[in-house]
Amino acid sequence: MKTENEIRPSFDFDPTFFWDYDLAAMDLDKAYKSIIARIVERGSKDDIEKIVEFYTYEKVMIAIRDEIHFLPNYAIDRALEFFPELKKEEMHCYLNRKDKPYHWI
Repeated sequence: MKTENEIRPSFDFDPTFFWDYDLAAMDLDKAYKSIIARIVERGSKDDIEKIVEFYTYEKVMIAIRDEIHFLPNYAIDRALEFFPELKKEEMHCYLNRKDKPYHWI
């Protein structure tokens, strides 16, 4: 029986990405959106490949497209670079941006 959440050895990421989290207590399955967002925003191509290997390509794509509520504009551009089949106009984090123009009426 598993009593503690352990960091899986197949997901070897730099702990400085998650300086504000308690990694020993982090449930990697529940925190996947935060992990994917943080790595897309701050990680390298190798880091992206690690999360794809760990979570599967499909899960990462769905998270980026539909589930992550905010990514800065440069991270959205990086996600499009890493995942060319994504369309910016379909990404929830792009549609949810605060700098998009709104009608005043």
